[in-house]
Amino acid sequence: MSCTIVTNSGPLILFAKLNILHLIKEVYGKILFPKAVYNETVVDGIRHGFFDAYTLRLFLSQNRWNPTEVSVLPSSIVNTNLDRGEQEAIALALLKKAMVLMDEEYGRNIARQHGLKVKGSLGVLIESYRKKLITKEQLKFYFAQIGERNDIWISSKLCKSLLEQIDLKNS
Repeated sequence: MSCTIVTNSGPLILFAKLNILHLIKEVYGKILFPKAVYNETVVDGIRHGFFDAYTLRLFLSQNRWNPTEVSVLPSSIVNTNLDRGEQEAIALALLKKAMVLMDEEYGRNIARQHGLKVKGSLGVLIESYRKKLITKEQLKFYFAQIGERNDIWISSKLCKSLLEQIDLKNS
C-alpha cells in the first residue's frame, strides 16, 4: 500500500495479543508510531507484566521499527480528552498526511474531524481477508476471539455485525 500509516496503541496491542502482528506488516508494509504509543504498549506493558508487550517489543525490534518523536501537538488536539498516545498518533498522521489505525471511538472522531482517514483493528483484519492473507475461517476465528476476550475492548456485537456486513457466503 502506498499510503503512509500511523498507528495508535489499540491495534498494536490487539494484534500482539492474538500474535498476528505480521498481518499489519503484510497489509501496509512499514507503519509509523509515536514515542508515546511505544511507551504505552511496550514500556508500560512490560512494567505491568503483560505478555503481549514482550511480543510487540520483539516484533518491532526484528523489523527495526522505531518510534517517531512528536515534538509539536496542535492545540486542537491538546485541548481534547485524548491520552498522550492518541494525541501523538493524530499529530504524526497529520504531519505525514497518513491514515491512522485507531480503535477508540472518541479518538477516531477527533482524527476524522482533522480530515484523517481512520481504520480500526477489525478493518485491518477485513483488509487482510480481502487481500487473501487470511482465510474466511481465520477471519471468523479472530473476530470470535476478539468478541470473547476480556482483555480486548471491542464488542462481540460489533464483530458479529461486521461479519454480517461483509459477504462471507460468496467468498
